[in-house]
Amino acid sequence: MSESRRQKRVSSLIKEELSRLFIDLIQNSSSGLITITRVEMSKDLKTAYVYLSLFGFEDNDKVLEFLERRKGFLRKSVASRTELKYNPMLIFSLDRIYEYEEKIDKIIENLRENEKRTPRSDKQKDS
Repeated sequence: MSESRRQKRVSSLIKEELSRLFIDLIQNSSSGLITITRVEMSKDLKTAYVYLSLFGFEDNDKVLEFLERRKGFLRKSVASRTELKYNPMLIFSLDRIYEYEEKIDKIIENLRENEKRTPRSDKQKDS
């Protein structure tokens, strides 16, 4: 199921505004980096699923807890900076896609190494 053009525009707008807020308000006071990897909107545009990548933090769960506590402020700030019909509820979660990509890369690398180690028979039978 693909997103509508409106969902894509609204998710892009929310991603942009939240990124600015994170830079201005959150990252100046911390030593880590918060990256919004993607934002997905519900069909009714009332909920924004915000996927994050966190780098340089000791405890990612504490960062998510902090964002949960500041969710009202972030939501108000997005509403004041945009002209959306609805002020979407924000749901933050870690984007695990990079972990999966890393696992897949390691599996492929291991397969290549095993291929190099395993001697192949140069004689192949034609069928």
